[in-house]
Amino acid sequence: MMAHIDHATTSGTFTLDGETFEVENNVWVVGDDLECVIIDAPHSVPAILDVVGTRKVRAILATHAHDDHIRVAPELAEATGAPILLHPEDLALWRLTHPDIEPDGELADKQVIEIGGTQLHVLHTPGHAPGAVCFYSADMGAVFTGDTLFQGGPGATGRSYSDYDTIVASIADRLLSLPPETLVHTGHGGSTTIGAEAPQLEEWRQRAS
Repeated sequence: MMAHIDHATTSGTFTLDGETFEVENNVWVVGDDLECVIIDAPHSVPAILDVVGTRKVRAILATHAHDDHIRVAPELAEATGAPILLHPEDLALWRLTHPDIEPDGELADKQVIEIGGTQLHVLHTPGHAPGAVCFYSADMGAVFTGDTLFQGGPGATGRSYSDYDTIVASIADRLLSLPPETLVHTGHGGSTTIGAEAPQLEEWRQRAS
């Protein structure tokens, strides 16, 4: 059975530093016809379970712990029996949303998650958040970047726990070294490719302090 990527979009809010915004989030489900992992758990458990179908969920993987990426993670974990995995450097952000619930396990740089005939390589890419990670599948030619890299540039860094110089360095070191044809599946908005974004690196660096 071949691994494949499924997708849902859910709508809700993002709140940090006392401000709230309406957002639409991508949810990515990676696996084969029997098992899968879910990348991010933003706003709606039913919408995510519709994409999962009858498959066994092996893990709920958080690209980072802003509330619009983990809000329904505990409820989704209860519904599926799957553990929530988060990079430990994002625990402070996680506790802003779920002060009484801890993730079930940790994500680490260079960790490999095997699911449905593919491997997801964990890339620690701080900047948008301290524990932000991306998930790269070489055989699927895809990387799931959360809010680290979008079509047109880096994720936002104007709020607490973020840093522009750090996110640009993360993108340069960990993402732009991937093959140019690699599909970039983001946390919000449309997908792009590494090759489409790489030419903008020097412009991004010039904006850095």
